Amino acid sequence: MKATTIIALGTLLGTSAFVSAQDPATPPRPARTPRAPSAEALKEFDKDGDGKLNDAESKAMRDARMAEMKKMQEATLAKYDENKNGKLDPEEAAKARADREKAQLEKYDANKDGKLDDEERAKIPASERFMGGGRTGGRTGGRTGARPATPPAAPAAPAETPK
Repeated sequence: MKATTIIALGTLLGTSAFVSAQDPATPPRPARTPRAPSAEALKEFDKDGDGKLNDAESKAMRDARMAEMKKMQEATLAKYDENKNGKLDPEEAAKARADREKAQLEKYDANKDGKLDDEERAKIPASERFMGGGRTGGRTGGRTGARPATPPAAPAAPAETPK
């Protein structure tokens, strides 16, 4: 009798824990729909002229974009990796980002107010929009939630209380 009660109780607790872990109020995420290719991409990669990219054309576009990105990363590394360790340290990355933002500001700031508004940002070609979308100032790492350039300070040791 005791063993049966314990098994029944264990089954009940296990089932209730499983059910409570599922939140019915949170709807499932919708399936991600692929983004339509830009007019530039269609012009360059739509070889059959049907106005959309088939699997082979999409793969060719991805491969070309990856090669282009790798080439840009190598050029950035060659220019800004001052200590030649093969990667950009936070200070080196900050300098690269600042130079890139300055160049975009000079090129796309039509009203010369020293910042890019939404209209000016929209005119930046997709090929130049990675790492922060052409925004200037106030963003670390070019993305929301990026790590700060310097590590946080170590917490202070607790003060000793007199005895």
